[in-house]
Amino acid sequence: MAEAKNWYLVCYDIRCQKRWRKAYKLLEGYGERIQYSMFRCWLTQRMREKLRWQLEKILSKEDDLILIRLSHQCVRDIPKYNRPNTWLLDENKFKIL
Repeated sequence: MAEAKNWYLVCYDIRCQKRWRKAYKLLEGYGERIQYSMFRCWLTQRMREKLRWQLEKILSKEDDLILIRLSHQCVRDIPKYNRPNTWLLDENKFKIL
């Protein structure tokens, strides 16, 4: 049986351009950039922990990182109060390379 997946917002503030590029490239493999330092990712718990572990290897203490799991109700309500096509739901779109 497949593991349950959830949407996560991954937000970061990385002070070094070199570390920022590494984190950005890593996150491209997990999800889609929705703003400058924010990605949305469709992840299992195992994938989330792997991503967090990989990011922690890149970041330093001066950098900030937050992963926020969105409930299914939150995701369903996004179109109600945002611009059209803000959050298109193609949950099978992302794959880790």
